[in-house]
Order: sequence, then structure tokens, then C-alpha cells
Amino acid sequence: MTHRPPKDKPWQAVRTEAIESLLNEIGVLDSARVDEIVHHYEETVGPKNGARVVAKAWTDPAFKARLLDDGLAACAELGIGGPETERLHVVENTASVHNVVVCTLCSCYPWPILGLPPAWYKSSAYRSGLVRAPRRMLAEMGLVLDAQVEIRVWDSVSEIRYLVLPERPSGTESLDETALAALVTRDAMIGVARVSA
Repeated sequence: MTHRPPKDKPWQAVRTEAIESLLNEIGVLDSARVDEIVHHYEETVGPKNGARVVAKAWTDPAFKARLLDDGLAACAELGIGGPETERLHVVENTASVHNVVVCTLCSCYPWPILGLPPAWYKSSAYRSGLVRAPRRMLAEMGLVLDAQVEIRVWDSVSEIRYLVLPERPSGTESLDETALAALVTRDAMIGVARVSA
């Protein structure tokens, strides 16, 4: 008899749960520890941290200057840092320059600041397409830039990771840091999207 996953769950999720259950049963894995790790990546590290950094930079010019000068030290001021961020270079998007990040070798990425890398970031289609034709690749991902906007592609490697400081959207002057952080997406901090109000 063939077992089929419930209609509301993809087969990969069912398989993962079965493997976790089996490993837990034989004492190789502790499900509570798995839950702690998942919670850590969902709540403690990830795009929420990056969004806090961006919102702080948008509202505090002195912090922004420190962030652009030494990204890792500025993030540490907010209690953010750790593995995968040995050196963090922050690049700022403006009306005339748009920065975007790729790792042409694998998936080097600032995990504590942006969370786990999305599947598309690791794909060969993204990695090669962004290098060969960045404007076309960004358009395929839904970001169409004016022809006069210069696109700068940054290659993240194990020694240095990149964070895009998105351009602050107009009409957000009255928002505080918390409200601004809620607007910032992981994709905008990679450079494949813009922040909209």
C-alpha cells in the first residue's frame, strides 16, 4: 500500500517529520533541540535583524555612517553578529545606484542578519544570470530599473559578506524605527527588490 501525504502538506514535509520522528525514537536526535534551532533561525537571527539595522540607519545618520564604514561593528551595537559575518560590507542604494548581492561560488550569506538564504539565491540560474545580465535577471525577479540607474553586483565570499542598505521610500518620514523595520524585506537587503511604503 502506498502512503500519500495529507493534501495540506507537501511530501517533503511529511518525509522530514518521519525522519525526525525516527531519529528521535532511536535517540540520535532530540526534537526539542530541533524546535530550539528552528525558533532561533525564525526569531533570533534573520531578516528581522537586518530590518532593524536598516531602520536604524534610516533614522540615525551617525549610525548610518558607522554602518557604511564598518558594518560588523555597527551591527554589534545592536547585539547582532556571529558566524557567517566575519566581515560585513554594507552598500547603499540611491536613486542613481542600485546594489545587488550574489555568491557566484555557492551561497555565502550573512545568516545572523538575513537568516537562511532563500533557495533562489543558491540556484545556478540566479548566480550566473545576475553576473551575465543583472538588469534582465532583476526584471525577471520583478524589479525593473530605469535605464539610467547603475547596477553594481557584489560577489559575496567566505571572507566578506554584503548587506544592501535599501533606499528609504518617500512618504515614510513620520514613521518610527519599528514601523520602518516592518517595511524592510530580506529581498530588499539582497538587492532584488525595493522597499515600498
